[in-house]
Amino acid sequence: MVEFYKTVDGRVTEISEFAEGCWVNMVHPSSDELETIARAARVEEEFVRAALDPEESSRIETEDDQLLMIVDIPMVEKNSVEDGGQMFSTLPMGIIVGQNAVITVCLEDSIILRSIAEGAVKGVHTALRTRFVFQILLRVAGRFLKNLRMIERDFTRIEKRLYDSLKNEELIQLLGLSKSLVYFSASLKGNEVTMEKVLRGRVLKLYEDDRDILEDALIEIRQAIEMAGIYSSILSGTMDAYASVVSNNLNIIMKVLTVLTIIMTIPNIIFGFYGMNIEGGIPGQWFWWVPLIISACACFFAWYMLKKKNLD
Repeated sequence: MVEFYKTVDGRVTEISEFAEGCWVNMVHPSSDELETIARAARVEEEFVRAALDPEESSRIETEDDQLLMIVDIPMVEKNSVEDGGQMFSTLPMGIIVGQNAVITVCLEDSIILRSIAEGAVKGVHTALRTRFVFQILLRVAGRFLKNLRMIERDFTRIEKRLYDSLKNEELIQLLGLSKSLVYFSASLKGNEVTMEKVLRGRVLKLYEDDRDILEDALIEIRQAIEMAGIYSSILSGTMDAYASVVSNNLNIIMKVLTVLTIIMTIPNIIFGFYGMNIEGGIPGQWFWWVPLIISACACFFAWYMLKKKNLD
């Protein structure tokens, strides 16, 4: 899918074809679309293809008057964990700054770019290429922070269910959140390095207002890195603690079942003994209530001894 946008009368407006100073948004493009846009924007086709590799790491590459910037963006997994839990991952997004346009390439449609396309971000001018790129980076940093807060809310909700739960489901959900935080931490650190390179002013010409936007984005990225580290430590400690709690609760249940099994075995032994055909007879075998009394006394004695040993 290829979309063209341009700022008209202060608003981002979709246009039908490529034009000078436009923004080209490409989502999982075909080979023909890649070739067409690369030729129209006069950029290297390898630059446009770079972000289509899901394993591509955050980096910057320049050639002549062209700039390729790859940053990781947060994504919500479609296959979410049951009971309202969510899984998060990251995906590379390519930003190509050509001589006459800005091109974004990603394998999936992102709410970050969609919000810009729908006019939710004020002050966007696609012709001001450097500022527009920095506004995208600022939105990426803000989305990371928002998703981290979503992870924190999911963690709090799951933690409340853990107090009375003996199932593995909650721990599995926490494991999914921990995995998401690992992805976020790695991607955020890569984005931080990339933005720091841009901030030096060697790959893009920086204007004062543009520098402020990039510095704000870098501050939010560093804040997100710190939040991801804190949440990851809390999650790791919580998973270890509650795994021990679940194991201890199961041990208590097994102890209670063992005690009940021992006590319930005593009447079986006594009634089985009285049911045997022994020559000469067994004392009290002619009275049906004798084995009942013996069984009751034996069970009470066994319970008393177990209680005395703190095993009940």
